[in-house]
Amino acid sequence: MDDVKIDLITEEGAGELLTVRRAAFVTEAQLYGDPNLPALTQSLTELVADIGRPDVVTLGAWIGHRLVGSVRVELEAERATLGRLAVVPDLQGRGIGTQLLMAVLQYLPEQTKEVWVFTGQDSKHNLAMYNKAGYEHQFDQHTGDLTYAYLRRILGEDGPEADAGLADLPERDVTA
Repeated sequence: MDDVKIDLITEEGAGELLTVRRAAFVTEAQLYGDPNLPALTQSLTELVADIGRPDVVTLGAWIGHRLVGSVRVELEAERATLGRLAVVPDLQGRGIGTQLLMAVLQYLPEQTKEVWVFTGQDSKHNLAMYNKAGYEHQFDQHTGDLTYAYLRRILGEDGPEADAGLADLPERDVTA
């Protein structure tokens, strides 16, 4: 979608972000038969604290004044970990998730050498989107009744900004 604007989410947008994540992650909860996924149980207070962390970048996708998607990035030395990629249910499948996924690269520190992402092992659309964006499966981890697939993308020698322009991936949006 051409009319999508991607930018940082501030603490003032936490309530709207909480609503977007909850709406998007309902499908994942149904897929796994688990209404207690962290994205669904996080409180507004916890979300505000997370947005305020210096080692976390939270991006939002807007169409006009409406927040329609988001992704969370945790930064650690030369590594970034993506999580909670979410797109509102009525706009999934229109490329917003892919736009968020690629926009993350522009917000990474120069020293970032690899980007990790995890999603439920049965989330086939998520896995396909990450694979097309250059992420490769590394391992699975069991947490309670869920099994998460961990994928990694090694960034080029020119850093995250050079990688940011590499892909224009039109494909299905899902949550992670």
